[in-house]
Amino acid sequence: MPGSKSISNRALLLAAASRGPTTLRGLLDADDTRVMIAALGTLGVSIGTSADGMIVQGCGGRFPNASAKLFLGNAGTAMRPLAAALAFSGGHYELDGVARMRERPIRDLVDALAALGARIRYLGDTGYPPLAIEPAAPLGSDVVEIKGDVSSQFVSALLMAAPHIAPPGGLHIRVPGALISQPYVTLTIALMARFGIGVERRDQMFHVVRGEYVSPGTFVVEGDASGASYFLGLGVIAGGPVRVTGVGKNSVQGDIGFARVLEAAGGHIAWGDEWIEASSSGELRAFDVDCTDIPDAAMTGAIVAGFARGRSVLRGIGSWRVKETDRIAAMATELRKLGAKVEEGSDWLAVEGPVAWHEAEIDTYDDHRVAMCFSLAAAGGVPVHIRDPGCVAKTFPDYFDRLATLQTAPGREP
Repeated sequence: MPGSKSISNRALLLAAASRGPTTLRGLLDADDTRVMIAALGTLGVSIGTSADGMIVQGCGGRFPNASAKLFLGNAGTAMRPLAAALAFSGGHYELDGVARMRERPIRDLVDALAALGARIRYLGDTGYPPLAIEPAAPLGSDVVEIKGDVSSQFVSALLMAAPHIAPPGGLHIRVPGALISQPYVTLTIALMARFGIGVERRDQMFHVVRGEYVSPGTFVVEGDASGASYFLGLGVIAGGPVRVTGVGKNSVQGDIGFARVLEAAGGHIAWGDEWIEASSSGELRAFDVDCTDIPDAAMTGAIVAGFARGRSVLRGIGSWRVKETDRIAAMATELRKLGAKVEEGSDWLAVEGPVAWHEAEIDTYDDHRVAMCFSLAAAGGVPVHIRDPGCVAKTFPDYFDRLATLQTAPGREP
């Protein structure tokens, strides 16, 4: 598997904020990481390559360039953390992205930063990028609330910025109400620890001490668990076995939890330290699962549901509405093109299977995960035409090449 996007962009920012150089091995090379690397370069961070990986020269928490305009594409893992990191950097910055980024909410994060003294203006619609950041006022409190029911990235962004914001006694961050995608917050805390900053958590209260990130020297990025979901899903749909390497039972990524969805569908999962293998031995069955903790990988579950007998339901997926596209609407629309009976709600999707698949052209909405998910429907024995397949460059540029290696060779028994 290519490197995890979630780990790669967090590691890039933490390495840039650290004291000393960091060598990042296994870093994802895709659109989302490229915009983060370009942004850090614009901020004055020195980044180079060697035979061992990418080398980031840390700036000790203060970016060299106090004025910059950053274009962050459609990378939420760049926009949200950089907004928090720059809010108290003492400079003048503008953060913008593609048209869809201007539709992706950021108000909950901005409100929390503003409560601490940040000066951030919306340059377009209130609550959405683009943003203008000016030098902040003195920190007004050691306690701040931030909502986590729209995106866990808001909480992760504030956590990563907290060591440089916190007063001497530390910063207390409280998340009232629901916190979705909690494994991503756990991932953030684990990465912060690797760079020398501990976070104390009690339920949904976080305490972050004031301090300086310190380079671990070399940091190895795990393979992408979200990307693994497509190949594991294929292993269950087509019988397999299909094994992915680079991510395994000890992964810090919550999306390895997608394996339980495949098991609920009747799939068989085997685990190694650095690999996961999926297969099935018979008819798949319907499943009803809460996907609050695995929103990205859960999209693959909607395709698996089309091969299962009965009505399958994916719940807790309200965050799909504010991702690269409205993913609930997109999945429902494109599944219907293929012949599926689909129901949708504000935070759930139901698919009746098995689908009598028929040939269709799939619109991807410039969403990499839509393109990758629907490629698996070809296992139903019909041609599936993916429009704009290049959108997978966001996180998995050679996805279709990798998928092609799993095709049954001509003349070979499947």
